[in-house]
Amino acid sequence: MAPTATPTPGDLLLSPTDHTLVMIDFQSQMSFATKSIDATLLRNNAALVANAAAGFKVSTILTTVAEKSFSGPMFEEITDAFPGQALLDRTSMNTWEDAAVIDEINRIGKSRIVLSGLWTSVCIVGPALSALSQGFEVYVIADACGDISDEAHERAMQRMVQAGARPMTSLQYILELQRDWARTETYDMTTGIAKKFGGAYGLGIIYAKSMFGASEGH
Repeated sequence: MAPTATPTPGDLLLSPTDHTLVMIDFQSQMSFATKSIDATLLRNNAALVANAAAGFKVSTILTTVAEKSFSGPMFEEITDAFPGQALLDRTSMNTWEDAAVIDEINRIGKSRIVLSGLWTSVCIVGPALSALSQGFEVYVIADACGDISDEAHERAMQRMVQAGARPMTSLQYILELQRDWARTETYDMTTGIAKKFGGAYGLGIIYAKSMFGASEGH
């Protein structure tokens, strides 16, 4: 017998309140050697994720590695979205081995972790595999991560997926948080972020709204 379908979202979809976003090591020194994604696109995608999280009030942790002594400041596109939020600076390459980060993970208390950052094969694989082994669900925003080569990024993504992590993209992230254009309280925010950081999709929104006042929710 076929299951009964209902107009309700699946349990595997993200919502603004069910996860913690961790943005890791979006810093200049780390980006210099990143070759799997163009630096401009990387910054744009990171900004899209950060603004989506800030707009939907997602619990978010911003962490850096050796900010003052080696790696430099976090991208302004991210810190501007979270004015006044402290950056958790580490010495460990694996974010999950930093006590201050783990204290914040436990304080927030969400069982789902969404990761993005540099580099995929080190600073993302480490916390992804560590969180999975401790019973967390892990999502990785693949196009808001980067590595020293396409090979390094792709092998890292495969390794995490094989271990149970779920890949997604930056635009998918914000649209999954919105999920229904009839949610008018976040409609303007979502389309505004998409217009600014959503690439060709954002241009399409600008065109549709400018030419004939289109509104997806009506």
